[in-house]
Amino acid sequence: MEKLLEIVKFFPMNLSNILYNTIISNNKIKDELQEIRIRIDRPLILRLRDKEVIVEYKITQNEILQIVERLCENSIYAYKKQLCEGYITIRGGHRVGITGTAVVENGEIINIKYITSLNFRIAREVLNCSNRIIGQVMDIKNQSIFNTLIVSPPGKGKTTILRDLIRNLSNGVNGMNFKGKTCGVVDERGEIAAMYRGIPQNDVGIRTDIIDNVSKAKGIKILIRTMAPEIIACDEIGGNEDIQAIKEAMLSGVKGIFTMHGKSIEDVQSNQYIKKLIDEKIIEKIIFI
Repeated sequence: MEKLLEIVKFFPMNLSNILYNTIISNNKIKDELQEIRIRIDRPLILRLRDKEVIVEYKITQNEILQIVERLCENSIYAYKKQLCEGYITIRGGHRVGITGTAVVENGEIINIKYITSLNFRIAREVLNCSNRIIGQVMDIKNQSIFNTLIVSPPGKGKTTILRDLIRNLSNGVNGMNFKGKTCGVVDERGEIAAMYRGIPQNDVGIRTDIIDNVSKAKGIKILIRTMAPEIIACDEIGGNEDIQAIKEAMLSGVKGIFTMHGKSIEDVQSNQYIKKLIDEKIIEKIIFI
């Protein structure tokens, strides 16, 4: 209920009442709500784990503008960089995707006008969801971890599991005689720690330092240079720059946990850059979710 209240306050009164009444009257929606999709001149769509609920209320352009102004605390200019990245993170760790007409200059998006769609992604922490794999990640003998790649298709929970792994490794796992480690998280898209005004909205542990809104390659280098992490984590690796930065970090003695999209070992090996990490034995374990 608290998470719902964090979100509906951004909506105009009539729309928030419809949303609140729709969700509060249905326990399945309340428990399984993952996304609230808003599109101009289209019905409101609530996405659950395994189905959609269509609310027959057409959204107007004015209502979308009101929502965006509230998301930006009535200062769209102050949020211009986030708008150009296509999302805003709000209190509670919820992430709002934004699309519309991009204004491009010299190959870079410098503004978004005529905003047409919003996607409120509901943040849900699942504490201890990593318990079933953490024993495979930890190297108890050396009080360290194995360099690990977590692989799953989109939407199957790899980011949620990664977040919980970081929390456990940062705090330490008393039941397994594992001491807490200094962790560095590169949260490029704000989905791991979900920073809001510099404060992580998700629990990523007491020994974890976060850098967000920066590329994985640049973030890894900054963390190593400034925070001396024992473990580095980031989500959805794949590009050559990511892999080069990871390789440099691992060769300097830092351990790492990463994720990527995929279903099989064939999917993993089809990425030439990640295959190189595997062939050079930098990635020590691959876990499929």
